[in-house]
Amino acid sequence: MTDTPLWTSDEAAAATGGRTGTWTATGVSIDTRTLKPGDLFVALTDVRDGHDFVAEALRKGAAAALVSRVPEGVEEASLLVVPDVLAALRDLGTAARARTAARVIGVTGSVGKTSTKEMLRTALRGQGRVHAAEASYNNHWGVPLTLARMPAATDFAVIEIGMNHPGEIAPLARLADLDVALITTVAPAHLAAFDSIEGIAREKAAIFEGLRAGGVAVVPADLPVTPLLMQAASAVDVRSFGMTGDYRLSDVQVGEHGIVAQAVHGGNEILFKVATAGRHFAMNALAVLAVADVLGLDPALTVADLGRWQPPKGRGTRERILLDQIEDLSFDLVDDAFNANPASVAAGLELVASMRPQDGAGRIGRGRRIAILGDMLELGAQEQALHAAIAEDPSLSAFAVVHCVGPRMRALHDALPPSRRGEWTETAEELAARARIMVDAGDIVLVKGSKGIRVSLVVDALRKLGQAEASLEQDKD
Repeated sequence: MTDTPLWTSDEAAAATGGRTGTWTATGVSIDTRTLKPGDLFVALTDVRDGHDFVAEALRKGAAAALVSRVPEGVEEASLLVVPDVLAALRDLGTAARARTAARVIGVTGSVGKTSTKEMLRTALRGQGRVHAAEASYNNHWGVPLTLARMPAATDFAVIEIGMNHPGEIAPLARLADLDVALITTVAPAHLAAFDSIEGIAREKAAIFEGLRAGGVAVVPADLPVTPLLMQAASAVDVRSFGMTGDYRLSDVQVGEHGIVAQAVHGGNEILFKVATAGRHFAMNALAVLAVADVLGLDPALTVADLGRWQPPKGRGTRERILLDQIEDLSFDLVDDAFNANPASVAAGLELVASMRPQDGAGRIGRGRRIAILGDMLELGAQEQALHAAIAEDPSLSAFAVVHCVGPRMRALHDALPPSRRGEWTETAEELAARARIMVDAGDIVLVKGSKGIRVSLVVDALRKLGQAEASLEQDKD
């Protein structure tokens, strides 16, 4: 908790047009489980009605609650009463953006939004005060909440902007009033709501509608839809990155615990490192370097800080699970269980294919790479073909066995060669119950799937087989 007010009652009332008493808030919360004393509690209605938790929020020390009706039993409490809570949260976000001189970067893309957002947080923080979205708060309430939490003294803000359906990105980008708009990539995702990859590209390109005068678009250079993105950004300054483009990746050396890469921009060579394995992270890092250059930052400081970045939990973090501390028997777990689409699954497979299992440690004797893959959701009419196509991924040849979870992953299970075909279960709970017999000391296990298929349950079951050591990558920080 900080003593510096984030919102006074007068400021919040002026921003939202609500009526209230006198209070000051040092934060903004939508969840009583994570609320801190001094927060303004926002009673959003989503799966549950936040008004049902106002009394609990006040008991936990909330400075006030933003409500559209007065819940029973808190009539005398500090309340900011408005006609619509979500609209008021957007108003707070607008006011927070207007009162700061921060340079605001918007990040969208089919793959890599959260990782790139966190890379930016790490790479920029040595050159100013950085505010960035928590977790994957990138939707109709996540973006305004992130803005509403932004201190006035912020130097750089990184706003993640996502979508599930057409028409979602533009209003969020306009709300954020961007100085830089970055698209990480465009790939098959949310095809249930879009007719084609071109439709996805047009929705991603809508982020450019949020650029303020003088703003810059940063786009991937090598995609089939790159011309569409460039056309959408034709009214603004555009920079491109990739194997070609303004910022060009000229070499990538992938090690087991990190990458060393070279890029070229304007005739100048840039050497950078990321202390996490995975070729795809090199491209995300190149995008970060492009954004930092657009912002006019010191490239040496940016590269040094970028090298300290670690993936967020559930997005490719690697950890060692101790099975027997006395005999030093363990296996490595790569937790990438937060999200999945064809591009991110391919990246996850390539990441683990570059890692070396440990031979001679377990019962089997030969360390194995094992993939546990859950359904990729929201892929529409092509979902069966896209799941089956994973069997053709070149990185799959490095895996000894592939286990599949979910009705859609049955298509992959059927397409796998018998030598690599592991178990298939309808639910993650079923496979989690079999965790003990699926791994051995020396193995490296990748768990990947869309959040809705809940393969995180398999991750939890694997962790419970032993005592997790600190992240292998964090040991190098």
